[in-house]
Amino acid sequence: MLELRNLTVKKDGKSIVKNVNLHVNRGEVHVLLGVNGSGKTTLAQAIMGIYPYKGNIFFEGKNIDSLSVWERARLGITLAFQEPARFEGLLVKDYLILSAKEKSMENVKLAIKTVGIPYSILFEEIGENLSGGERKRVELAAVLLMNPKLAILDEPDSGVDILSFSLISDVILRMKSHNSSVLLITHSEDMANVGDKATILCEGKVAITGERNKVKNMFKYSPCPLKR
Repeated sequence: MLELRNLTVKKDGKSIVKNVNLHVNRGEVHVLLGVNGSGKTTLAQAIMGIYPYKGNIFFEGKNIDSLSVWERARLGITLAFQEPARFEGLLVKDYLILSAKEKSMENVKLAIKTVGIPYSILFEEIGENLSGGERKRVELAAVLLMNPKLAILDEPDSGVDILSFSLISDVILRMKSHNSSVLLITHSEDMANVGDKATILCEGKVAITGERNKVKNMFKYSPCPLKR
């Protein structure tokens, strides 16, 4: 589904992501673990086409290096940002309808129920009146309604309470049941439990990729194995 070959991203002359090779299969939840500053968000935004990079990205066997953000989105790739955007004046219900692959209020209601937010929020604006956690859940509902081929979720558990982990896991598993692939970016061992495979990113480099529990346990005791 997604293949990265020797992906390198530089900012201000400094390499943030360094020769990353990564493969995400169709219908797979692949967890990208790493401490803050390890390059996870930069990698995600490069995949989406936000940052220029060296190396190659293949999606469904097609090289997408020359494609814009919007062209990648049309192919079925979506990115849920770590800090969701604010849209003053835009109601949640209108944002979700615009996002939905199938324009149905019944689907919208099901999505907000899945992410654990009340029906009344549909009539709120996506702005300062919503907390960061609420906006993050609204964005997750939007991703769910998009039914993407590949969802890149950048720390969806950041800024939400511990009780929300199960709700976020339910959203991810629902995506998987619809045959979507998920690249889940997190620094939480608990959040990693929803994955099939996992990769540790350390100082911009892949330290290890493999079966989830093996990689998660390594991350627990050595968050950056390359520093050994």
